[in-house]
Amino acid sequence: MTLEVIDHAVAAGASVDQACTGVGLSARTVARWRKEPGGGSDRRQGPKTAPAHALTPKERERIVEIASSPEYRNLSVRQIVPRLADQGIYVASESSFYRVLHDEKLVAHRGHARPPSASRPRSHVATGPCQVWSWDITYLRSATRGTFYYLYLLLDIWSRKIVGWEVHDEESIDLASELAEKACAAEGVQRGALVLHSDNGGPMKGATMLATLQRLGIAPSFSRPRVSDDNAMCEAIFRTLKYRPGFPRKPFASRDEARRWVADFVVWYNGEHLHSALRYVTPNDRHERRDSEILAHRHTVYGKAKRRSPRRWTGDTRDWTPIGDVTLNPERTARAA
Repeated sequence: MTLEVIDHAVAAGASVDQACTGVGLSARTVARWRKEPGGGSDRRQGPKTAPAHALTPKERERIVEIASSPEYRNLSVRQIVPRLADQGIYVASESSFYRVLHDEKLVAHRGHARPPSASRPRSHVATGPCQVWSWDITYLRSATRGTFYYLYLLLDIWSRKIVGWEVHDEESIDLASELAEKACAAEGVQRGALVLHSDNGGPMKGATMLATLQRLGIAPSFSRPRVSDDNAMCEAIFRTLKYRPGFPRKPFASRDEARRWVADFVVWYNGEHLHSALRYVTPNDRHERRDSEILAHRHTVYGKAKRRSPRRWTGDTRDWTPIGDVTLNPERTARAA
């Protein structure tokens, strides 16, 4: 019955997440139920009786009365509970206060600051090169303690190709804008064709950078504050860079030395590195659309090997199908599917 209610809500126009939230479930739980035999009923096993130590109706009314009183209505629960203790009064714990007030819809954002936003960034789908780029800045240690060189890096999410990079002594809006403009010119990006995703750092959201993107016809996209997973592809390439066997264990002696090392890394990464997310073709091959031919040849080689020794395979050979579209920050329902 529960799954029928969710299906009806989705058919009426609600998203899967909204429909599941409406019945007190997560989309992942519903997906698991659908896979199990006999799925369709509500399988939650809640308590049959109320806990012996649960708050009584009078205690719940007392909590609402205290929190709504003129003396406490402008204070947070974290302020109310200690003040009551100073008067020798204990009604309930802070968590119980919050739970009761939440049930009564009496929990609201206070102060002049805007309430925090937890909404996920918009998804962007790349069906080819130079449609969605992601960029970020990482630190490279210098010989002077407490100072760093800064690696600016632009990544095409469809091909994983590094389309632009530079090493500087500082984080700068102007330097980031120059790099974006040079990369667009080098790759021949058409106006209105590109989305550039980044985190919420100063160089990413500065007025100069936004003005440059507007002039180039590039749509900006941003991660949630302090959520590195929203820019995961850049985080992944920085890990590849810093954990590569040739990465110096000692700090870079100069900015020129850091640039030389990064230049060699980019040549290797784009032209030699067989990327696991691309069925083990190089980013350059993917960017220039040579991957289909390469993977078709591998499929032929495996097919011949299977015909020579069919008993070595219990099913199909290795999947050498080219990777299709790439989505930056896919929706939760798409991930579950």
